[in-house]
Amino acid sequence: MSQEDDNRKLIERFMVDFSSGGPEKIAEYLADDATWWTAGSLEGLSGTLGKQDWVKGISGVASLVKGGAITLSPKAFTTGGDRVAVETESYAELNNGRVYQNQYHFLFVVRDSKIVEAKEYMDTDHARKVFLDP
Repeated sequence: MSQEDDNRKLIERFMVDFSSGGPEKIAEYLADDATWWTAGSLEGLSGTLGKQDWVKGISGVASLVKGGAITLSPKAFTTGGDRVAVETESYAELNNGRVYQNQYHFLFVVRDSKIVEAKEYMDTDHARKVFLDP
């Protein structure tokens, strides 16, 4: 098995565990000095965050969702060297009755079996309306 295959399998497992909830378990996939960049201007999540701040933000989101997790369904992977790109769809029912269903493009950089960098592109307007609007 190639390093690219190993990296892809790591990201597949990350998405399965992300979909199951538990920010502490998700954090295990990230290197201590990992960065996570999210598009848009969503307070607490957008921009570049270090590992601990990103986990804190995800914990806050999880508290708003039935079952404590957003389900991520990967649709297509592209790998090259230490990079794994994934087209993904999400689904979650929120405690407030709204439904979150978004489309993403993630770019992960993996080194030594850990995510060291992530970039998350999504419809931030939809996220804002579902999670933040009154």
